[in-house]
Amino acid sequence: MATTVKIQVEENNPVLALQGFLKGLLNDESLSGIMVPVHLFSKGIPMPTLVTNPDQLSGADPLAPAFPMNSAKLLSRLTRGQSTERIAAVMRPCEIRAFVELVKLNQGSFDKVIIVGVDCMGAYDNMSYKKFLGDSDPVEATLSFHGQIGDGNNSSINGVDIASACQSCEHPDARKADIVVGIAGAKLHEYIPAMASSARGEALLSALGLPDMESTNGREKALESLIETRIVTRDAMLERTSAATGNLKDLSEYLSSCVNCYNCRVACPVCYCKTCVFNTDVFEHKPWQYMEWAKHKGSLKMPTDTVFYHLTRMAHMSTACIGCGQCSNACPNDIPVMELFRTVAARTQESFNYEPGRSLDEPPPLSVFKEDEFQETVSHIA
Repeated sequence: MATTVKIQVEENNPVLALQGFLKGLLNDESLSGIMVPVHLFSKGIPMPTLVTNPDQLSGADPLAPAFPMNSAKLLSRLTRGQSTERIAAVMRPCEIRAFVELVKLNQGSFDKVIIVGVDCMGAYDNMSYKKFLGDSDPVEATLSFHGQIGDGNNSSINGVDIASACQSCEHPDARKADIVVGIAGAKLHEYIPAMASSARGEALLSALGLPDMESTNGREKALESLIETRIVTRDAMLERTSAATGNLKDLSEYLSSCVNCYNCRVACPVCYCKTCVFNTDVFEHKPWQYMEWAKHKGSLKMPTDTVFYHLTRMAHMSTACIGCGQCSNACPNDIPVMELFRTVAARTQESFNYEPGRSLDEPPPLSVFKEDEFQETVSHIA
């Protein structure tokens, strides 16, 4: 039983080769659609698009170094509840990990979806992608990116850096995918390996009739090198952020330009509450309250509750944060929210020995009680 096939690249264009690969998948009668990033216009950022007509995949670009949003929330909408039709979803590793967390919270299902995971060499935030793209053709820009970025150890092209979240992400390989598109270490101008990681993925790959590959050893070495580089960057980021936010005064300064737009909450793929407490009457303060607080302190920073808002999000989300960086991407004032959340999440997740997105069988830490947990914090009375 073949588990790895070769997607042949012609005309030195791996994007075109992947479009053909996706068309082959969509032509399978078991699939009704594919969600994949598509260049819908001549310029701009490729957006997640649900495609049902194979001809509409001509703008698909799974390799684009753009990440306008984490599509886990979109896949949650497509799979939550009863569905009789099966779809495929082309996703980055962090998107898959976020979707795993949503499924654990009953916000989605793997039953009717085939996950096509793509190794991630990194992506730009929205503003940096526009700078990187300039006046170039989007697909040509994608090809240029992968030609220069190599195996991802170079994080800057023409003075434009990939997102901080990508530079510090130690999970560039797709987990929990039915089919893995292994671009790491591949000679993208010649071929792209596609590996089946489940029986469903095996069935779809076998139906395409693509030639088998014996080995992808180059991928493992490329990923190992990339992960080593990113861990060094991650650890430096965590240390730097810890030093900058070590007490309430420093944290307040770190978040001083927050305007309570809540974009970070909206962009977060694992923040799923239908009604947020910060949108309720609890935080609809009365005019006299503002005046009393201002008189008590002599002045009152407006808007209020910004630090409290972020502390509340940390308490809710630090076990599930997958470090995708969409919070920072959505911030209008360029607050490094991702760095703060990853720093807090690293401590929380280490305390619970929990890695979000690692396994469907691991319940979220706060959903279970272990009697012998955190014994070092318990005062024993003789």
